[in-house]
Amino acid sequence: MTDTGTPPNHFTQAVTELGEKSPVVTSQTIFNDRGVKILDKGIAVNAKLYERLMAHKLPVPLEDSVTSEQLVTGSFLRTQAEQAMHGVPFFARLGVDTKIRNLLLDALEQLPLPDPIAFQLLLACKVRPALFLHSIHAALFAAWLMQAQSPTVSRFDVSMAAAAGLLHDIGMLHLDPVLLNPQNTIGRDQRQQLYLHPLVATTLIERHHAYSREVIRAVREHHEFLDGSGYPSHLSGKAISPLGRILSLSELVTTMLATGSPAAELRLGVQLRMNPHRYDATLVAQVVHNLKSLPLTLQTEGHPDADQPVMADPVRQLLAINAALSAWPVALAHCQTLSLPRREGMVAVQEQAIQLRHTLANAGVAPQQLVQLGGDSQDDFLQLELTLLAQEATWQLRTLARQTRRRWNLSPDTHYPNALKTWLDHADALETKL
Repeated sequence: MTDTGTPPNHFTQAVTELGEKSPVVTSQTIFNDRGVKILDKGIAVNAKLYERLMAHKLPVPLEDSVTSEQLVTGSFLRTQAEQAMHGVPFFARLGVDTKIRNLLLDALEQLPLPDPIAFQLLLACKVRPALFLHSIHAALFAAWLMQAQSPTVSRFDVSMAAAAGLLHDIGMLHLDPVLLNPQNTIGRDQRQQLYLHPLVATTLIERHHAYSREVIRAVREHHEFLDGSGYPSHLSGKAISPLGRILSLSELVTTMLATGSPAAELRLGVQLRMNPHRYDATLVAQVVHNLKSLPLTLQTEGHPDADQPVMADPVRQLLAINAALSAWPVALAHCQTLSLPRREGMVAVQEQAIQLRHTLANAGVAPQQLVQLGGDSQDDFLQLELTLLAQEATWQLRTLARQTRRRWNLSPDTHYPNALKTWLDHADALETKL
């Protein structure tokens, strides 16, 4: 990789790892930035060449200089999408109508695939299979959501959505693979990489001139939210393109369904209820319509879900989260001694705290509603739902605390105001209760 500031070693390592599984050869002679030849054309790339490649700065991105006889093709994408429809009930329901099914599959099969893009998709398939499956799911869902907007939507628009969904996370191939496992704890540098990956993907895609500006823009926006809490640009409202909104929701839907657990759709439903401020309401309505009736399913499959432990007292956790949100130090948003950017940042966080309180109320877990439920309900489905609500609310509180730190931007040898430090410590303590 070049021009993004992202170190290329993770991608190079993945390429050499691929060379141990599938034939990878140099498609052209590779020179370093001083014009010295590193590898001839036609040389097999494997783990033995990793150190040699890493010892030099390459003026041409590595993905432009390597190839394989097994490059991903449109027909391969179609087959993978068909398998996804068979394997995940939610995606199977996307294609119940034969006409729509063929529209989605045709869109994937007919996508333009420049060789460097096809190579990176092969890399994802062989070395980062979970990422590749996520991309297939996102392509299917984005294309489906695009066609659901209007009976007269064009095939070109559906194809654009499929391309955006397929390629939105291609930048993750160039970052630390630890970021691909949500269970891993990541450090500041790794988190900064995560915030940059939409920009990395944008750079990778736009230089091939095979995809529309709408696709490139949507890929850049796939982690932006309507309330401005996303990244990398904190866009909000109409500043996010229509395809960007589809891609943002696709990211949530495909991530939530990736576990394949029987309660995955319940979990997704909870996420949608808890994030109305982030996603386009019209798009969300389309998703909700495609969710199956969950309580009956849970009963017949003998839940609570085996991979989803039920909290002993989710009501208590939700009450604590409401209390933490109510305790946000509102005076900071009006403190005239703060710099304007810092004060504006505190205003933005305060608005999000208020929004989260409203969301909890609309989801039926406001303090007065929780008191009526109590902490000892014997309804397994209710306990599972409350657990999922408590987990999501805790995650959002954690995100709120992280945004507070980012927007405050504490400099060396300085400290947070006492009220803010107390609130951050309280939010961090609540996180550990899950």
